[in-house]
Amino acid sequence: MSARGHTNGHAIRLTIPAKPEYITLGRLALTGIARLRPEPLRQEVLGDLKLALTEACTNSVRHAYGEREGTVEIIYELYEDRLVVEVVDEGEGFERPTGLNTALDGDELSEGGLGIAIIEALADEFEIRERAEGGSSLRFVKHLS
Repeated sequence: MSARGHTNGHAIRLTIPAKPEYITLGRLALTGIARLRPEPLRQEVLGDLKLALTEACTNSVRHAYGEREGTVEIIYELYEDRLVVEVVDEGEGFERPTGLNTALDGDELSEGGLGIAIIEALADEFEIRERAEGGSSLRFVKHLS
């Protein structure tokens, strides 16, 4: 399959209800697609990717839809040298925290702030944006070679 103009990759889309109990399905799919590599991922790398995915999905589940129902789409693109993960929702837009200090202000962590910092720390590339058709897209890339 090809995605974003690249060839020799595997692309998988998973759509889950925007509920916390379904995030595990995203992690299981990540483990499965990682096994498509001829050379297995180190457990540390796979663990980091699962954590980043969990934080991205949790952000959508918590903030995108409020009290109404919705879905979260996870797109996995596996290439020889990298894994690209995009988490997309159709809910409210997302205002990116201005920095880690913002996430740590006050007695409690602000919701979403530390999760974004975790993803940025674990990924080699990171992008979050509002989608023209509504909702948010959080995309991260991990180089595997």
